[in-house]
Amino acid sequence: MSTDTGAPDVAAKATELGAMETIRRGLALSPELRVGLGVTGLLALGSTAGRVVVPVLVQQVLDRGFDVSTGTVDMGIVTNLVLFGALAVALTALSTGMMNLRLAVVAEQALSNLRRRAFAHIHDLSMLHQAGEQRGVLVARVTTDIDQISRFMQWAGLQLIINFGQATLALTVMLVLTWQLALVVVVLVPVIAVVIKLFQGRLDAAYLEVRRRVGRLLGTLAETVVGAQVIRAYGMEDRVRERLDDAITDHREASLKAGWLSATFSGVGERLSSLVIAGVLVVGAVLAVNDVTTVGRVVAFLFLAQLFVEPVQAFGEAVNEAQNAIAGWRRVIEILDTAPDVADPGPDGVDLPEGPLGIHFDHVGFAYPPAEGDEPTQVLFDVDVTIQPQTRIAVVGETGSGKTTFAKLLTRLMDPTGGAVLLGGVPLDDVRFRSLRSRVVMVPQDGMLFAGTITENVLMGDGDLAVAQVRRAFDELGLGDWVTSLPEGLDTPVGERGDALSAGERQLVALARAYVADPDVLVLDEATSAVDPAAEMRLQRALAGLTAGRTTVTIAHRLSTAEQADRVLVFDAGRIVEDGPHADLVEAGGLYSRMHGAWEAGTSSARSA
Repeated sequence: MSTDTGAPDVAAKATELGAMETIRRGLALSPELRVGLGVTGLLALGSTAGRVVVPVLVQQVLDRGFDVSTGTVDMGIVTNLVLFGALAVALTALSTGMMNLRLAVVAEQALSNLRRRAFAHIHDLSMLHQAGEQRGVLVARVTTDIDQISRFMQWAGLQLIINFGQATLALTVMLVLTWQLALVVVVLVPVIAVVIKLFQGRLDAAYLEVRRRVGRLLGTLAETVVGAQVIRAYGMEDRVRERLDDAITDHREASLKAGWLSATFSGVGERLSSLVIAGVLVVGAVLAVNDVTTVGRVVAFLFLAQLFVEPVQAFGEAVNEAQNAIAGWRRVIEILDTAPDVADPGPDGVDLPEGPLGIHFDHVGFAYPPAEGDEPTQVLFDVDVTIQPQTRIAVVGETGSGKTTFAKLLTRLMDPTGGAVLLGGVPLDDVRFRSLRSRVVMVPQDGMLFAGTITENVLMGDGDLAVAQVRRAFDELGLGDWVTSLPEGLDTPVGERGDALSAGERQLVALARAYVADPDVLVLDEATSAVDPAAEMRLQRALAGLTAGRTTVTIAHRLSTAEQADRVLVFDAGRIVEDGPHADLVEAGGLYSRMHGAWEAGTSSARSA
């Protein structure tokens, strides 16, 4: 089975994409952006054409409407030209408005779909990959990075389209009017292109670094907020504040560097633009004096040259936004290019067979991927065990013995690096996720809840249930009296991550959620390990109702759970060293017997104290 060891290579490939290749990949990921592109192009043409028409009309008014030799004005020509100019301006405004609306709607639709796709892909990545990267960094891929692309598409991208069309049309009209003056502009175009090329690469790298540091800042900030209770408990405020200050300083320095490069680029663009206008004015004056061109054409050229250089002046800011968007696009592409090592077989997969499910670990091994230059860390070795359907199994062992890895492999949060895990005789990597998640449920030790009410959290297990069925689930688990004791009953808000409830109360809600999901295989990370005795009694009653008639695998931190199991698996250093009923293992005098003796002695001491 594969692991995430290839992720750094994928990241390197994504960050090495050129600007045009990044845009090509980005458009391929958001095909909605290409829908109606021809119509948008026509609207952009109409938007820019109106601007270019006005200087031509000015030239016509000066050269045809005025007779310098007689000092007369042909009001008919002037009136017609003015009316035509007003119509052109109105059509330009209409085209610009329609183009803005189309781009805004299309961009939001496309990037909303891209955000959904990136979010779904992050959920598909293995627990190893997610654990290896700050949560804030992953959130930044779906939020700020795509927001930056959105800003570019709705403002800078629009400006680039308009400015490119405006500059092209202005240059075309200048070549038609007086090619000698047009040469003044054309000669300076290669100079501008060289400057853009020099700055583009540096801006690209600078803004990619800004996006990286934004992710780090969000990750540090998220840790600070989520860990506020621990920070206060240990008096870590100064150290945490120092970490946060470092992340803020790093982001500020990267942003200042990118801003300095952008400002320098903009300043150079303005100087080049001024040079173009000055050149047109000097050469135009000489040509007009020598009757090579007319005064009207020189005046029109000044307008046209300004229309040509305006895009150059705005190009620096547009390129600034473009580079920021490209950096964001690269980071989104990087996460989408990371292949999930635990993949849903989809249409090629199979569903689990109906009826109770047995479990078989067929010589399973698992190794965590190595850090650079290190060897893989092997945590499970040749685990070969069969669990009969509807059996209650307790998994015990010292910390780091492989218990949690065993549970994650069983629920396919990770895949083994050797051997195979089978449910109902079917290899897990052949089972569709929809079938697997509906038949196998894991209740973690922390009882994670979502913001909302108790009812809303239980319905996460089965959204088709009615509220009355939720209440019935608590009654069947023996928790009806607890629900009744709550101020708002099932409508009691649980707070963010369930913080409004105690640890034991969170577990009660998590067990009810698992109960309504009605799985065939239940994996429990000891629900009673961190609760008070009163809460433990409620949990034990709920667990008895939850596990009845199901294949249950419990990671037992308290050996009272192992005493009640049908069978105990004892892990030590990644291997199953003992396997059997509780009484038999105690009598055998091995590792489990010693662990149980130590646990009983500790329990007796605690009671006597």
